[in-house]
Amino acid sequence: MKVKGIGLFSGGLDSILASCVLREQGIEVTAVTFETPFFSAAKAKMTAKRIGLPLIVREITTEHLAMLHAPRYGYGKNMNPCIDCHTLMLKIAGQLMDEAGADFVFTGEVMGQRPMSQGKQSLLVVAKNAGYPDRILRPLSARLLPETEPEREGKVDRSRLCAISGRGRKEQMEMAARFGITSYPAPAGGCLLTDPIFSGRLRDLFAHHPAYRIRDIELLKVGRHFRLDAATKVVIGRNAPDNATIEGLADSDDAIIRIARVPGPVALIPSGGDETTRALAAALCGRYSDAGREREVVAQCLHRGKTTSFPIAPATPEEAARLIL
Repeated sequence: MKVKGIGLFSGGLDSILASCVLREQGIEVTAVTFETPFFSAAKAKMTAKRIGLPLIVREITTEHLAMLHAPRYGYGKNMNPCIDCHTLMLKIAGQLMDEAGADFVFTGEVMGQRPMSQGKQSLLVVAKNAGYPDRILRPLSARLLPETEPEREGKVDRSRLCAISGRGRKEQMEMAARFGITSYPAPAGGCLLTDPIFSGRLRDLFAHHPAYRIRDIELLKVGRHFRLDAATKVVIGRNAPDNATIEGLADSDDAIIRIARVPGPVALIPSGGDETTRALAAALCGRYSDAGREREVVAQCLHRGKTTSFPIAPATPEEAARLIL
């Protein structure tokens, strides 16, 4: 019977090469990629289409958020729980393997490429915690790792797998040339949880708004964010695309603030705030409008279908710096 592998696929060079190494052995390869508010499947979709690789796209927001609140192995430098995230992905890929009757799961991981999450011990721990300690194959570093079940059973020829380690890319680039791969994305982090500014905003959301919605996570991706009080924040657009996104994410309970008669940002207060916080948000909105150093501007606030106008002095740079997230 045809040997089948299910591979975690990011669309980057390493995941492409892992698929090529197995395809070269006549193994039927199906890729799987995941989507959450923190990372998308766009690169994987584009690359899989280009190289003719069957791709399963799985949305895992609920499972991922549950893990993110209390990762067993903690976070990296920011809010990135890489070991726990890889464990979750491999667990789901293993379930897909069982459902499809495939023989193993594989990844494009290279031992030592990421010191915290791709050391030898970390790779083995992740495979064990995912529930498939003997059926997770890393083709690019396999000969540096313990033999797996598909190798012992002769379903995969271990001698034709690789022994790459470390952060260098020379061997991968040589392999790409051998496989005729001339176009591939530059290595780059695609996960927002590694971004310090986004991570700070996410920590603030978790701390102050435990009943958050996915919409609230989407708002973290745009504009400037200010903490007005323990219960209230405001998001202020930086440019026209930000303003459009903020307005598109607003709902009927939110307050939307603009400065009258001058170009400037849109400000959104989730759940509307009160008169005091709306005035503070308007002052911040005035600070980033084209009103310049005017002593007073007119703010327009739309809340629950009613628009009110009121004069406000723009916030000073010091006030804005004190409140920004």
